[in-house]
Amino acid sequence: MKKADSLHLSRVAALGCIVCRNQNLGETPAEIHHIRTGQGASQRADHRKSIPLCHMHHRNGGYGVAIHAGRKQWERNFGTELQLLEQVQLELGVLYA
Repeated sequence: MKKADSLHLSRVAALGCIVCRNQNLGETPAEIHHIRTGQGASQRADHRKSIPLCHMHHRNGGYGVAIHAGRKQWERNFGTELQLLEQVQLELGVLYA
């Protein structure tokens, strides 16, 4: 991983879970979620296309709570990956194509 990518991912994680923040649940430690929108079945998105999610909203929360338990329902509940990516980029002051 390039140093710039590592720095970017550290800044993303430091924001805390974007869903918890949007739901006024306070600051929660975040894991990095590489967005799947626009990616092939086994491809990982570029590191710049990542959002911060707590373990519950990322992988442990079950259907409708964790993105990996059902992305379509998760997006209906919390917003699309692209909407949240745009929010993260605006908060960090970086915009990528």
